[in-house]
Amino acid sequence: MVVFRFNFLTFASSNKKSLIMKKTFITLLLMTAFIAAEAQQVMRKEKDGTYIVNTTTIANDVEGYAGPTPVEVYIKKNKIVKVVPLKTMDGPKYVAKVKNGMLTKYEGMKIEKKNPLPKVDGVTGATFTSDAMREHINRAIAYYQKHK
Repeated sequence: MVVFRFNFLTFASSNKKSLIMKKTFITLLLMTAFIAAEAQQVMRKEKDGTYIVNTTTIANDVEGYAGPTPVEVYIKKNKIVKVVPLKTMDGPKYVAKVKNGMLTKYEGMKIEKKNPLPKVDGVTGATFTSDAMREHINRAIAYYQKHK
């Protein structure tokens, strides 16, 4: 008989099917722990003092044309250094338009608690992607201000 003991659960098994189920459960438990650890990595600080805010989990409800449009916002000394689009289902053509036509306009913008960032115009022909990435950036800045 094989016994698996967790703080909240005990499994006892004597057949192959139960052993497979236990292995599956343990795998899912470990995957959940890994995902939770990744989710906690919303913001990290580099050695040079640059904060990097990843919006994958803090704005997962914001979608562009074909799905989520997460970004990483690099902030140093309360100024946006750069905004990098992450993997998205929006077409590469549209992401490139937004990256070149909108995201670069954020570079050098000062982040102040009392004054929100000025609205940066989106890109014609990539409106959904522009709007979604703008919202991701706004959430990244709000997260940065709250947790730095």
